[in-house]
Amino acid sequence: MRSTSARTTTPRGRRRRTALAAAGVVAALALTATACNGSDDDKASGTPGADASQAADPGQVKVPADLADKLKKHGIDVDQWKNGGWKNWDRDKWLSEAKDFVNPVIQGLWKPERMKSAKEADKTVTAKDAPADQGVSDPEPAPVQAQPEKLPYHENAAPVGKVFFDSPEGSMVCSGTVVKDVNHPGKSNLVWTAGHCVHAGGSGGWYRNIAFVPAYNDLGKSDAQLANAPAQEVAPYGAWWADWASTSNQWIQGGSETGGAGAAYDYAVLHVKPEHGAKSLEETVGAALDVDFSAPSARQAGTMGAWGYPAAPPYNGLKMFKCLDRPGRFSLSPSLPNMYRIGCTMTGGSSGGGWFRVVDGRTKLVSNTSIGPTDNTWLAGPQLGPEAEALYQNMSKTYGGQ
Repeated sequence: MRSTSARTTTPRGRRRRTALAAAGVVAALALTATACNGSDDDKASGTPGADASQAADPGQVKVPADLADKLKKHGIDVDQWKNGGWKNWDRDKWLSEAKDFVNPVIQGLWKPERMKSAKEADKTVTAKDAPADQGVSDPEPAPVQAQPEKLPYHENAAPVGKVFFDSPEGSMVCSGTVVKDVNHPGKSNLVWTAGHCVHAGGSGGWYRNIAFVPAYNDLGKSDAQLANAPAQEVAPYGAWWADWASTSNQWIQGGSETGGAGAAYDYAVLHVKPEHGAKSLEETVGAALDVDFSAPSARQAGTMGAWGYPAAPPYNGLKMFKCLDRPGRFSLSPSLPNMYRIGCTMTGGSSGGGWFRVVDGRTKLVSNTSIGPTDNTWLAGPQLGPEAEALYQNMSKTYGGQ
């Protein structure tokens, strides 16, 4: 498989040393992440302390010359784009190829209220969509009730956050994870999520206004409590805009509303920049996770934990949850690679959230949430092998230092 990469421009950030101690699981899965040198200086540089409501009027955006040229080549009026044209979706002008990705920053677009209104990016399968070929798939796992993450999130699961984006259906949300950049140690700006959280697959193209918010709703407040909460409680480290994105060719060509032939390759890597500030994401958040590309078999993988922000009922997307289970094999087709499957009651919105396991005492990301059934009893995620590693390395080497 060839990895696909794409580009655009942006900038924002915050403070704090932290450890992804994922405490509620210590007995079964001791998750840890390396603390980095975030400092209180970030606070003064206008990250979490800067109220997003004071930002520029969303709908006004500066489009860098190279991105303006891309838009023009697709017959898109740059002036219209600047004045809210990014809301308009024309099937003939939907930017779909890897090289077409554009994502100019719209200052203040992702205000707390807009974040709360974003809908889950759901990928559900039904019995007819997912024939359980018992020669490939293991029996369906028993449901595992999702458990809330301990508070505050920046002390227990800082690398986990939300991925926001705009689609033809409106504002949408997924989950994502800050991962380490092997070629830029301690200064990663990479976020791991699902391919369907950045690209519509075979029937569409790149989504717009893609941004990552780590440790969203840090104190796990209710909707009513958030009504008067300062912006830094909703987005403690600010909003981080994707200036580059990569997903697999298989997802771009074969992804569908129910996962389709692209589901086994439903992963993506974002390179992000802060809307405000200058420090890297890893320095700002204080934690990042290694990615495990060994693709262990389900039988060898041991216990895995899936983290995310489920947004479809009975959840509302405001709080972080997790599920722990031993994975089984799942395949949509004998011609496709096996996926991992665990019991979990998390719903849409958890898509893209990282799956973690402990390897030699260190917590690593080993998969991400891709699809699940309509009754929300299990989740399936891709195995991350050589194809995923090639995509990651290309992002790191080509864009990581920017």
